[in-house]
Amino acid sequence: MPTDNTASILIRNARIIDPASGLDQTSDLLIEQGIIKAIQSGISESGAGRVIDASGMILAPGLIDPHVHLRDPGQPHKEDIESGTKAAVAGGFTTVCCMPNTAPCLDTPEIVESIAAKADAVGHCRVFSVAAATVGRKGQQLAPITQCDQAGAVGFSDDGDVVESAAMMCSIFQTIAPTGKCFMQHCQELTLTKNAVMHEGEISAKLGLVGWPRVAEELIIERDIMLNAGINCRYHIQHMSSGNSVQLVDRAQKAGQPVTAEASPHHLLLTDQAIETLGAAAKMNPPLREESDMLALRQGVANGIITILATDHAPHHSDEKANPMPDAPFGIIGLESALGLYHKALVETGHIDLPKLIELMTINPAKLCNLDQSGLGMLKIGGPADITLIDPANNWTLSLDNLAGKSVNTPFLGWSMTIRPMMTIVKGIIEYESKD
Repeated sequence: MPTDNTASILIRNARIIDPASGLDQTSDLLIEQGIIKAIQSGISESGAGRVIDASGMILAPGLIDPHVHLRDPGQPHKEDIESGTKAAVAGGFTTVCCMPNTAPCLDTPEIVESIAAKADAVGHCRVFSVAAATVGRKGQQLAPITQCDQAGAVGFSDDGDVVESAAMMCSIFQTIAPTGKCFMQHCQELTLTKNAVMHEGEISAKLGLVGWPRVAEELIIERDIMLNAGINCRYHIQHMSSGNSVQLVDRAQKAGQPVTAEASPHHLLLTDQAIETLGAAAKMNPPLREESDMLALRQGVANGIITILATDHAPHHSDEKANPMPDAPFGIIGLESALGLYHKALVETGHIDLPKLIELMTINPAKLCNLDQSGLGMLKIGGPADITLIDPANNWTLSLDNLAGKSVNTPFLGWSMTIRPMMTIVKGIIEYESKD
């Protein structure tokens, strides 16, 4: 990441929305030396290295994605820290948290530190590590959780794999709880999903493909909530897909358990019917489900049960996705298009308003990963100048030209959106500026 943040930037006449403080007003914002120097109307342009007229624009805290696969180390043909963070800033993200299913696995303090060092050297945004909870993500031996925490891990997960053993899950909860960090679970009961490639339902039966039932997700959620009772480790459910799962989370939250959940763009906009036309381009883990699930997830966001939006950005090479459905990898990219897609799914449908959407993409993920303690996810005088400028009335269509990462595996090519990140500022440096 470039280090010259000495030039001051004055952003004028923006609608500044900061859900952390409740601020929502038209004003100016001044950046100096990588921090926010002032937020008020009528700031003098004297001495400003650059003045930006943001009339009609939204100025928000930099977007944060707590669930991203950067494929680094191990699979640079799909993505790496440099390309993944380039995709992130193109989508308005100033911070991403990378998952541990890398090669080697992100399960030691040395690898946590190496990710941070590489991000500092070549990254376009902040990168934090979510370290593995078990060695090699194999579920058999605890990873050095305390040491990884001390090295800077912002959470723990065996993402890509579920922790199968209930006894190991208890040990993980007990070990992570004193750190104050959260455990992020990939909820998949493996005996119910062997060789499964899509949601179990009418479409899978019609296509003759092995189905993946909702209960495979729900059983793990229910088990973990029961195991965590009394331990009270912070527990986070990744990429929730089942409408029934929303009810499980609601019940646990009302009982006072520290349970949170996230939703991804594809589960809020697509159903298993997409497999009929898009094939492996719509192959997800967990899978796209039915309209009732999609609507229940949207309502879960509206009701404040799902409080975090995360892309599960999962790059794959085109040749891999071109394989027959059973052999193609799961997952899609999501960073460049997330804001517009979330707006389409949640704001344009009337479930939430724009300030709420910004909350779900800034301060809430910051709190999930304890990044709010460093001033991320908010706009605060003296705090870090991580800022996203958004055009709330920009009609655009996602094309290959808009994709800044190495991979192009998204089913949303050709989709029109009505809101767009126009500038991304990280540590006071303009890392992305739209040419449109």
